[in-house]
This record gives sequence, C-alpha cells and structure tokens, in this order.
Amino acid sequence: MSAEPVETAPPVTPSTPLDPTRPDPFAWLEEVEGAEALAWVRGRNDHAHATLGADPGFAATEAAVREVLDSDERIPDVSRIGDHLYNFWRDASHERGLWRRTTLDSYRTDAPDWETVLDLDALATAEGESWVWHGASLLRPTPEQLAAGEPWRRALVDLSPGGSDADVTREFDLVAKRFVPAAEGGFERDTAREDGRTGAKGGLAWADEDTVYVFTDLGPGTTTPSGYPRTVRLWRRGTALEDAPLVYEGTHDDMYISARRSRTPGFERDLVSRSIAFYRSETFLVEAVGTPEQRLVKIDVPESAEVGFHREWLLVELRDDWAPAGTTYAAGSLLAAPADAFLAGSRDLTVLFEPTASTSLVGASWTRHHLVVNVLDDVKNAVHVLTPPAEAAAGVAWTRSELPLGGGLVTVGVRAVDPVDSDDVWVTTTGYLTPSTLALATVAGPGAEPGEPEPLKAAPAYFDADGMVAVQHFATSDDGTRVPYFVVGRQDLVEPADLTTPGTAPTLLYGYGGFEIPLLPGYSGTVGRAWLARGGVYVVANIRGGGEYGPAWHQAALRERRHRAYEDFAAVARDLVARGITTPEHLGAQGGSNGGLLAGNMLTQYPDLFGAVVVQVPLLDMKRYSHLLAGASWVAEYGDPDTEDWEFVRTFSPYHLLDADRAYPPVLFTTSTKDDRVHPGHARKMAALMLAAGPAGDQDVTYYENVEGGHGGAANNAQAAHMSALAWTFLHDRLA
Repeated sequence: MSAEPVETAPPVTPSTPLDPTRPDPFAWLEEVEGAEALAWVRGRNDHAHATLGADPGFAATEAAVREVLDSDERIPDVSRIGDHLYNFWRDASHERGLWRRTTLDSYRTDAPDWETVLDLDALATAEGESWVWHGASLLRPTPEQLAAGEPWRRALVDLSPGGSDADVTREFDLVAKRFVPAAEGGFERDTAREDGRTGAKGGLAWADEDTVYVFTDLGPGTTTPSGYPRTVRLWRRGTALEDAPLVYEGTHDDMYISARRSRTPGFERDLVSRSIAFYRSETFLVEAVGTPEQRLVKIDVPESAEVGFHREWLLVELRDDWAPAGTTYAAGSLLAAPADAFLAGSRDLTVLFEPTASTSLVGASWTRHHLVVNVLDDVKNAVHVLTPPAEAAAGVAWTRSELPLGGGLVTVGVRAVDPVDSDDVWVTTTGYLTPSTLALATVAGPGAEPGEPEPLKAAPAYFDADGMVAVQHFATSDDGTRVPYFVVGRQDLVEPADLTTPGTAPTLLYGYGGFEIPLLPGYSGTVGRAWLARGGVYVVANIRGGGEYGPAWHQAALRERRHRAYEDFAAVARDLVARGITTPEHLGAQGGSNGGLLAGNMLTQYPDLFGAVVVQVPLLDMKRYSHLLAGASWVAEYGDPDTEDWEFVRTFSPYHLLDADRAYPPVLFTTSTKDDRVHPGHARKMAALMLAAGPAGDQDVTYYENVEGGHGGAANNAQAAHMSALAWTFLHDRLA
C-alpha cells in the first residue's frame, strides 16, 4: 500500500485564491460516483491509511473507541409504545442493529429481557442492501381499540441505503414482526432515482389504519431545488400511489412540504407544514381532508415562528418580535392561547417564557396536564413546570412549579413518556465528567410536592476522571461580545498555577455556530479515552450562530454577519493561550457540517492560531454550495452566492480564500460518499486544491472518505470507530 495517492487526472497547478468566474479546476470531483473521482478518493484513502493508520497508537485508539460504542453497559434509549419500551441497538454482534422491545418492569432490572422485533443485519444480508436505521413511527390505536385490548400493531419503518438522507418506508406488523408486502396492501415508499439508487427524501405519516400522508419524490415537479418533497398526498390502502389525491402543493422555491395527523382523542387535527426556507414556514389546519369540501386554514403567526398544538392549546415560539393586536412580544418568547379562540380571531396570548440577556428557551415538552420548559442561563440548565388553567381561557396565568433537576455544568433533558395520557417524563442527565443517567419522574402540579425521580439506568465511567475538572470561561470577541466556552481536562492543565510559562497542553477546540443549535455539556467516553486520558484538554466554544442565547445569538451571525462566528472562535483560541493553557502550536480546531465550514475558515483565515485542523463533512465551496444536493435550503443561513450576496459570501468561502503563498497548519478532511446532504465534493475539492496549489510537500494535507455513512460519516460502529481513530491519531501526531 503506497503512502502517495494514485494520479487520476492531469496535474493542475491552479493560481490561488481561485477566480470564481473561471472554470473550476476540480469540478470533476463533484461527480460523486465518477470513476475518476473515486480513483482519486481511493488514492487519498490509501495515503491516510499508510500514514495515520500505520501510527503505533492508531489500533489502540480505534479499539478503545469501538469498545465504548459497542459497550453493553450503554444506556438503551427507549420510547414507550403501549405496554412496551422500544429501543434500537447496535453492538459488535449487530453492526446494523436490532429493533427490540421489553417491558418497564424488565427494563428496571440489570438484565432486561429484550424481544427482537427486527434484525437489520439479517435484513441487509437477505436483501443485499446496506440498510441503515432511520426510525419508525407507530399508529396509536383508537380508544375503542385500546379498550378492547387490541395491541399497537402498525408501524412505518424508514430505512436508508448506506446512510444517505434518501430512504425508503415500509409498513411493519408489530404483532407478526414482519413487513406487510405491497401485494397484501402494505404501504411502501420505495422510489427508484435517476442515478439508480433506491430511496428519496421525504416520508409517510399515519392518518388512520388505512390511510397515510405521502410526501416524496413522485417524478418531475414534485421536489424542491433541495431535493425535498414539494407535494403532500393522501394515500389510501389498496389504491395506486399515483392516484392519491393532492392535499397541498408548495411552490417551486419552497424547501420542504409534509403533513401529519394528531390523534389525541377528542382533539384530532390534520396539519400541513410548508417550509419556505430555514426559519420561515407556514402551518395549515386541514378541514374535511380528502373530501370535495377540503379546505386549508393557515395558522396566522409570523413565518419565522414555530407553532404546536396540545389538546385545547396552541403554543407559539417566536424568532422575531411580534405585535398582534398592538401588544409586542419579544423574540425568543413562548406564548400560549386557547386554540379555538385563536383560530376564531382572538389574539389574547399568555406569555409562558420571555428571554433575558442571559436566558433562552432550549426546549418544551408536554405531558398530559403540564408543560415542562427547559431554560438555559449562560448555557446552564434549569427545568420548570407550567400548568395551564383547568379551563382553556386567554390571558389567565399558568402556575409554575419546579422539578428538582439541573444546576452546575450538566445538561438535563426531559421528554414525555406519553403526552396523551401520562404525566411521566424521561429525565437524562449528563456532563463532561459525569456519565449519563436515565430516570423516570412524574410531573406534579401546583401545590403538590414533586417526587424524587426514579433512577433507571446509569452509564459506566469509560475513563478515569480523577484530577480532572470542567470549567466555564468567557472570551471577548472583536466587537466586545462575551463568548462562553467550556474547558475540560486535568486541573493542572486547565487551571495552570504558573502563567509566566506558556502552556503546552495539546488542546482541541470544537465548535459549530449555526442554525440556532446550542452546544451543551455532555459525557463522551470517546473524547475521554482518546483525548482527555492521554493528557489532552478539550474545549467547546458557544459562538454566535448557535442557540445558546436564543434567536438573537443565532441571528447575530447570519449571512453578512457570518464573520462574527469566526471572530468568536478565534477569540476563544486566543483566550486559551492568554490563560496559559496552551500555545498555537499545540491548539487544534475541529468542526463538522456547518462546523466544517467554521473549521475551514479557521484554516484559511486564522492559520497562525492553530497547530492542526480537522474538517469533517464540510461546506467549503460557498460559490457552488447552493447547487449541490440540499445546499439550496441553506440560503437563509449563508446568503445566495448567485446574487450580489456573493460579495459577503466570498469572505467566508474557504475554497476561494486559500492563498498558495501562505503557510497553513496540518489539516485532515473527512467525508462520506453517501452524504447526500453536504456534497462530498466540498472536502474533495479543497483537499485537491491544497495539494496542487504549491510545490509537493508544502502542505500537510490528509484526506479520508468513507464509502457509507451519509452525513453522519459512518453507517455502523466499526466505521465510526475507524473514522474517529483517524482524527484522534492525526491530532495527537500534530499537537502532542
């Protein structure tokens, strides 16, 4: 096996920065399955294996990571469906995974009795397809069926070939534990695409036991520019899919159209969702669906707001200020109104949460009688219980009580066990040095004493955290904004006593900074074993663009303000040096997807701050991104490079910022051939450009592309461990 890649195209020495008005010298790498492109990929993979894979520590790191991923002591994540708890599980013996179930009483024991419902490895072998689990949705029986003792029987199972976003849906019988063939009237969504692959982006959603909503690729004109569904149809059992009547059709420029039915007894509602773009959508209530009298009623809220129903209540979560009927409600607020009154024209709303300068809403989960809200205060959790009045009335205050959860640098997640008929919640707790736990709690109303959560499962400690600490600091960005970040590692490295001597701890700085997604504390056995236990320091930056401080924190780095996210990350890097933790030579940067764009900009705009950069499933060519796979759906985040927006988009397009006369830190690019969300061409072209831009050997560039895995990068634990070991080995080699 040679350490050098196989030459697959005429040598190119492009002048950099690239001129976007001239032909792209590496456009041929955008052909995902092209023979020339795949030959280049194989050559670079050989190089990665011959260098990183041959490192003495690689095999041990891969084994340590795999042991965590396959551990039988992991907490099985469960959902209650009727009398059973369902779980999807992968381990060394079941690489594709098992869909399985048990009872709550059995789950409480140290060795639950699991019943296999579907063996994905056996299915993949039988069908000759590398199936990856994408989830299942189950049809809730009617109250009459439940009273008669009928079991939950019908499921819609989503399976992806190789892990791509495009997938198929098949009806599954939970009692017989088999798929219901189309020949027997079973629902199947199994689109054959033009490129010969199976599956499409979209799905099915239950309406009743003989009807589903279908939103998928049904041929020309039925998908959006991002490849997502543009139409919703109501498909009745036993009829041809092409005959399914149209419920809603979006415009050509929309992002995603879908529908669902809420089957809460007495509050059944059919809803169509029209995603116009990220952060802009419309929700319609469908009356008399599937009949000649069908009509759609638009929920009259701002396009940037999110809406949800629970029984008699409508919730509205705002991204922008809103002033209906002369009253202004602040962006980031959560509002409630009686649904019928709101639909009749009333705009009398109750404020359930209003953000402050340091607080934001990170989640809200209904139980039967209560709403559990999860709030961040300077990126630290607090959980509250809100109880609506007994009679749905506008303007009446909801009562507030507390759950004894949260506090410190831990993340608490709360989700309902069954919001239709139970006030129980699953409670997960995790921290950087605190292994995850799962408990069962009952939400109590006002005046009731909250019960202690019942511990169910606790994950083991996968590394020795003795002598380690997790702390929070704040850096000051270029415009004076305070940017929080977390630091984890040995106390003597994280809090050095001698600030006169520059720190040399190998330090990894991780970030994302986009799409209003917050980065919260969480336990990772992989990070602990592969990095912290080997003397590394791990840092997570809560930069603008994320959701740590609500919509305003996200909007501060949108489009022409994107540079603020990168300035924030650079400010954290400098602060780590100023605190004596590390030096640029020992500091690495890492990010994936939108975070890969962040890492690419650290590489090209701030190379002096880092000793190594890991760029995973990234966006990098921001001139072409909106024409590649799902890229058109992200114009609201980054801007449209085909318009005058290019003037600011070009300032954060790493592919066009690379300068052949500048030295860059060592870089590792990773992606997946099956990633049909962020095109693998981004990583391919950037690596090829860096390798060709200067004399051979000038740039330390490593590239690895996994054949499977989709946007997650890996389709099973073995692939995930391999990809992870490549990254950790690279970082150890370059930083330690």
